[in-house]
Amino acid sequence: MSGNHRSHRRKKSNAGRIGLAGALAGVLGAGALVAGHLALRPDAGEEAPARPRKAVRDASLTVAPSPTTGPTLSVTTPEGYTYALGAVRTGVEDRPLSQSTPPPPGRTHAYGEYVLTNTMRRPILLDFPADLYLSRAHVPEELRDRCAPQAGVPDDLCTPPTHSEVVARLDGSEPPIEEDSGDRLMPPGASYLVRIATQMPMEEGIADGTVRLYVWHARFTADRRGIEVRLP
Repeated sequence: MSGNHRSHRRKKSNAGRIGLAGALAGVLGAGALVAGHLALRPDAGEEAPARPRKAVRDASLTVAPSPTTGPTLSVTTPEGYTYALGAVRTGVEDRPLSQSTPPPPGRTHAYGEYVLTNTMRRPILLDFPADLYLSRAHVPEELRDRCAPQAGVPDDLCTPPTHSEVVARLDGSEPPIEEDSGDRLMPPGASYLVRIATQMPMEEGIADGTVRLYVWHARFTADRRGIEVRLP
């Protein structure tokens, strides 16, 4: 969707409970390489545990039409899950997420929004591939040690600790499926509006259009080279 500088990454996926990757392969764009699954088999004399699922009918999720996005980016995980991403907008806001801490004077939160789509005909893990980047000049000094260089991303940009959440279901998409294990899955063809925001307030003065979205994690790109999810 992260001990290095990405320890704040949002994954709580337990993806191994869905399937073990047969090969590590993350592919951006066309020509996706799909990794095979190895079925989990019980030991002799042991029955496979039941895996009940229930659909989450989350009334708190707004249902909205699909917004205009920039060019669509396709990514594939080692398990073979394929997602499409399209950036919608970025900016600053005092409380961009429900859990955001109100900033003190002189600071604000940076955020970005993108459309996340399950392009497959089966449920896949609800994952958050994009990360938020902004100028180091607006990252508080105590957080700048997180600004490790990242191939494909300009050196003057930094990704501070962030959090992502689904804020809307688009075009009547079904809500996530929740397994008893705690994993959340996207139904086939579902599209969600995802918002990613800084966990801690940044310095004020961030100009419109300077907050950007990139995909760089090895789960989504084999060479860990950052690829921008471009705005409209």
